Amino acid sequence: MMPTGSKSIALIAASMVGCAAVSPPTPPFAGTHWQLVSIQSMDDAQGTVHPHEPARYTLEFGADGRVAVRLDCNRGSAAWHAQPAVQGGPERASGQLLMGPLATTRAMCPPDSLAPRLASSWPYVRSYLIEAGHLHLSLMADGGVLTWAPAP
Repeated sequence: MMPTGSKSIALIAASMVGCAAVSPPTPPFAGTHWQLVSIQSMDDAQGTVHPHEPARYTLEFGADGRVAVRLDCNRGSAAWHAQPAVQGGPERASGQLLMGPLATTRAMCPPDSLAPRLASSWPYVRSYLIEAGHLHLSLMADGGVLTWAPAP
């Protein structure tokens, strides 16, 4: 049996350990809604593409780790996981971002749709940068950058 003073010290120490535990920071885009601004290829021959109707390409990041997407005439969802790295204030943040498999409807979109290009890029998203109010998703191996603006 522990003396009363030792029990108090043990309880205080246990409560301090609980206080010292640090939960990972919440990514700044959790709970946000974005629309596509551009797809920038690192291949000069492809250059940068801008959607004719940005509102037809959207991302809505839930705080629950799910993202709802609209890719032109299709809708879908996936899991996402971010590990924030640099917090540079409200105007700049970055980190790693991994997207789970994208489950979408398979409607036939118009021939000029960016949906196939975005869907094929999905598994290659590796990091994010929020700067000047835009969300930039970088693809692995210099595959390009998907730039998003806050959706109205």
